[in-house]
Amino acid sequence: MAELKHLEKKAFLVKSSSLKDVRTFCREVFEKLYIDQNLKDELVLAIAEAAQNIVKHAYKDKPDVNEIMVVEISHISGELKIAFYDMGTPVDPKKVKHREIDNIKPGGLGTFFIQEIMDAVEFKDGKKPWINHLVLTKQL
Repeated sequence: MAELKHLEKKAFLVKSSSLKDVRTFCREVFEKLYIDQNLKDELVLAIAEAAQNIVKHAYKDKPDVNEIMVVEISHISGELKIAFYDMGTPVDPKKVKHREIDNIKPGGLGTFFIQEIMDAVEFKDGKKPWINHLVLTKQL
């Protein structure tokens, strides 16, 4: 059984104004793990994009509800996992894709950045009370 070296989690309101707090939380955890600055910046970008997608898509029909999402960061034997839990609209992983990279216009590349930065992106079944459970994995 792999030894758990580090685990931290925090709940955030599902609002665009919380995204700064999500980034700050992640940076603080990564400081404790002594992650290289360039990799830290990339990881924070991927996490911010995933959190923004939760706010923008999972809660698009509930803009005024004070719901929470949980971000959980674990480091086990050189593997970093960032898990997101939310109670928004269920995600259909088959419909999650980025726009064509050659289509030059603002927005729509968050999923592309996440997939480029992370080693694995998985949508898992949510454990009650959660509906969505997204896990981003990176080998360190």
